[in-house]
Amino acid sequence: MRKNKEAKKQNFDDPKLYINRELSWLSFNERVLSEAVDKSNPLFERLKFLSITASNLDEFFMVRVASLIDMINADYRKLDIAGMTATEQLSAVLKNLHKFVDRQYEIYNNQLLPLLLDNGLKICEPSELGGKDADYVSRYFDEYVYPVLTPMAVDSSRPFPLIRNKSLNIGALLKKKEGKDGVDFATVQVPDVLPRIIEIPYDEEKDEVRKVVLLEKVIQDNMDKLFLNYDILTTAPYRVGRNADLSIDEDEAEDLLKEIEKQIKLRQWGQAIRLEVNEGMDPKLLNLISEDLGVEKNEIYTINGPLDLTFLMKMYKLEGFDHLKEHRYKAPAAVPEFNNDKDIFEVIRKGDVLMHHPYETFENVVKFVERAAVDPDVLAIKQTLYRVSGNSPIIAALAKAADNGKQVTVLVELKARFDEENNIVWAKMLEKAGCHVIYGLVGLKTHCKITLVVRREEDGIKRYVHLATGNYNDSTAKQYTDVGLFTCAPAFGEDATAVFNMLSGYSEPLGWNKLSIAPLWLKDRILDLIKREEEHALAGEPARIIAKMNSICHKDVIAALYRASNAGVKIDLIVRGICCLRAGVPGVSENITVRSIVGNFLEHSRIFYFENGGSPEYYASSADWMPRNLERRVEILFPIENDKLRKKIWHILDVELKDNKKAHIMDAEGKFRKITNDEFGEDINSQLIFGLEATEKAKLPTTQNTRVFVPETHNT
Repeated sequence: MRKNKEAKKQNFDDPKLYINRELSWLSFNERVLSEAVDKSNPLFERLKFLSITASNLDEFFMVRVASLIDMINADYRKLDIAGMTATEQLSAVLKNLHKFVDRQYEIYNNQLLPLLLDNGLKICEPSELGGKDADYVSRYFDEYVYPVLTPMAVDSSRPFPLIRNKSLNIGALLKKKEGKDGVDFATVQVPDVLPRIIEIPYDEEKDEVRKVVLLEKVIQDNMDKLFLNYDILTTAPYRVGRNADLSIDEDEAEDLLKEIEKQIKLRQWGQAIRLEVNEGMDPKLLNLISEDLGVEKNEIYTINGPLDLTFLMKMYKLEGFDHLKEHRYKAPAAVPEFNNDKDIFEVIRKGDVLMHHPYETFENVVKFVERAAVDPDVLAIKQTLYRVSGNSPIIAALAKAADNGKQVTVLVELKARFDEENNIVWAKMLEKAGCHVIYGLVGLKTHCKITLVVRREEDGIKRYVHLATGNYNDSTAKQYTDVGLFTCAPAFGEDATAVFNMLSGYSEPLGWNKLSIAPLWLKDRILDLIKREEEHALAGEPARIIAKMNSICHKDVIAALYRASNAGVKIDLIVRGICCLRAGVPGVSENITVRSIVGNFLEHSRIFYFENGGSPEYYASSADWMPRNLERRVEILFPIENDKLRKKIWHILDVELKDNKKAHIMDAEGKFRKITNDEFGEDINSQLIFGLEATEKAKLPTTQNTRVFVPETHNT
């Protein structure tokens, strides 16, 4: 590795060495958008990626753009990691966002719509329908849509209504058929209780294509039925995005649960920060809406196409188009160690088990809690919950365990963004079932994923532990890549007990065996591990870091990586989203590579490898390398010590470093470019490889050596 003799002279506080967090996130969403363009993806997968970019953008506006506006309003003057003021950040972000939205609709109109038509599906305007198709849509409106609508006129006695966050609406200018002159304004919300995609009955023998029409188009086409005493001068859809970042003073809140419930209701009516309208909208109608909402000109997004492209995820689920989706492997596959309905506690007693989701099923984690709930020898179950599914089997199992007389302690994080309402419902239900529920900790989010089962056995009390990088959510576990560890090693059990004692009683143990906990000392542990690699490199010993995570933007950690790079440490970062580090900068990060993998599954796992002078150490964690994770959340870093499991972790990292189908590489300017196959030989799609491997392993007897697909290719 190349060593930089001038390392000590480097100023690692220089803002030029860092990338603004918000602009880095936009770069990530551009990588997602590139998958909607990628012709190697099946058509409906491309629709899905475009939908995901729209969903991502909604959250970005509601939280990150909103946060910048709040900082400006509060006259916050502190510079960010890249030396930018909040005003400079907002200006740069909005400029990029307008370009991004234009690009979304260019892809939608010029690439995806023609391909859908080529494959027998057409998104129609109501005016394009005739005969029985038009009759069907007219009847559908009269029978299903009209009774649900609430048209709202605005005049001297009826003020402009509050428009809910993210709701789709139709605005109209009206003129009374008889009586006074003048123009009135009216609006109607497109009801989200009805399907946005309306399928026209399809006759396979007679019809050349299947037709769908969007709900808002049908409502817009029938506005005259809502305002019978008026002539409709013009109509247009519009959509409002609002500041949805909760502001909670936990020290002042007498009851955190009630305070969050109150704030959730206010979220729908936060400051308007984004207005989406169609191209060609009547200027008078646009001015009326924008003035009443108080949005600035640069907060108005003029769109050539249907507002809110998240409807494409519903399109993805239309029946009859499976041939246009990814089907090269079956996920999730069974975990070989648990095949043949083996007793889950017996399997864990025989040795640690590492699962790689979603390639391997999450069902064993659910069964772990379900089995514990009914096992007469289980005395206690303790678990942290950050995000759970809408109909969570884990919640049901915990409630059953309490009903069976077991000690059940659950930390439900009420402050999990956009899951607050869901988590409040679960917390109340678990309390009613007899569980001891902790509502998080003041000033901190509990983001770690840990379950402890205490069981009475012949040789005494044994503690079974599950640790993971992802949430206890059986739904997202089918879409996010994560790893989870089952163990009953006493050292892990002691630490798990200490974690829950700390969460419920604010008592920190004198020492920890295996786990590193944030915000206590996880940041220092990471910095020490990086520093150790630097010292190995300076001593001429093997030194390497491979770190896979969602985001990295902690300045102290990035500076430590820069120093290690200058000392000659080879550093490979696999970062899905935000990356404020610049790779390949001469004299700073010449030994650092950054790659981002965007595929059918969301890369969510946090996995770390440290060469340690030839005695490698492997870790997994719930924490990204961000200030919020390392300083304002309860997080856990845990080691992977079993040799067999280490090989599994290494294989994950190794294949992802060789991926040349879904990987994007950062250059010294901080920009990402997608690898082309010509650069690195044969196709290597890491997600496809992991899916095929998991399917193959699930077929084999557990006593037989399982093979893995190890691609031969050039190192990256």
